[in-house]
Amino acid sequence: MTLDPGLMVAIAIAFFFLFLVFKGIRIVPQAQVMMIERLGRFHKVASSGLNFIFPIIDAVRMFKADHHKMTRTIELREQVMDFPPQPVITKDNVALQVDSVIYFRVVVPERAMYEIDDLSNAIRQLAVTTMRNIMGELDLDETLTSRDTVNAKLQRVLDEATDVWGVKVTRVELKNINPPPEIEEALSRQMKAERERRALVIESEGRRASQILRAQGERDAAIMEAEGRRQAAILDAQGRALALVEVAKAKAEAVKLEFDAIHAGAATPDVIAIRYLETLVQLSMGPANKIFMPYEATGILAAVAQIAEAARVDKGHPGS
Repeated sequence: MTLDPGLMVAIAIAFFFLFLVFKGIRIVPQAQVMMIERLGRFHKVASSGLNFIFPIIDAVRMFKADHHKMTRTIELREQVMDFPPQPVITKDNVALQVDSVIYFRVVVPERAMYEIDDLSNAIRQLAVTTMRNIMGELDLDETLTSRDTVNAKLQRVLDEATDVWGVKVTRVELKNINPPPEIEEALSRQMKAERERRALVIESEGRRASQILRAQGERDAAIMEAEGRRQAAILDAQGRALALVEVAKAKAEAVKLEFDAIHAGAATPDVIAIRYLETLVQLSMGPANKIFMPYEATGILAAVAQIAEAARVDKGHPGS
């Protein structure tokens, strides 16, 4: 049985179209894109999912990934690029070995494909030269203590330089900074001396604070003791004053009673004479060693003599 030539041509054409359709189907994974060229020129970016191209006039442009690996797609997720230790010389001529890591992602895949031949190698070389330039402006101490500053400068310079390649550098981190062994030993001694100095400073500050607290405590105790003595003296003086007031009140009351008795006629000349003598006795008991008796005292003494004479007469001893 022979087939009709026309049917054979139709079948061949159908198979050819099926082949073209099969060859034109491109499935792109998530977070990846594919560069499509038409007749050797950039045509479009095939995003993730199902895409269709014309096999004869369209072609997929291969992308040079890390380590010169060629791939059909460009990764849009954030990528990590690790660097082996690189020699770096600081401002004070100290050779260091520095290894770092860079985080970046492709934001414009067309630029990453057509603006640079080897994107990964370009970023690596740019990062190494930039790191040497930045750390060459710092001395050893600044390099070891200013990692955040170096990271920020590296990130800013790399981000600006790679913007033309459609790349966004999100972060740069220095993992290790390894000085020569003799520098490490010197730094270790320096750190030990610094720790000992801080310990001495803290100890001296503690002693100073203790002395201050002790002095303040002694001062407060002395103030409280003086305040207690002052209060005691005040209370003692107030007690003495109250006693004197009471004594003075009693004396005033006694004087008032005597005065009233005298003016009432109840006191005789004998009583007055005796009270006068008692007053003279009290005056003689004072600190003075001389007593000036008033002129009127002679009359009082004569009255006293008469009283004594009358007493003897009453007892039966006349003329004695």
